[in-house]
Amino acid sequence: MNTTGLAWFKSSYSNAEGEACLEIATTPTTIHIRDSKNPDNAPTLGVTPTTWAAFLRTVR
Repeated sequence: MNTTGLAWFKSSYSNAEGEACLEIATTPTTIHIRDSKNPDNAPTLGVTPTTWAAFLRTVR
């Protein structure tokens, strides 16, 4: 999965050190998710926007 050039962002709940945080980057067809502690080498998970929306409904 090529994630070069994506705009990654962390949750507003993240602390300044960035510990235990996930980052996401969105495209029209995929929500990309990675560990913020190792952004250059972290594996990424890609899910559809529908799956991401269902996940957010579940955790809220």
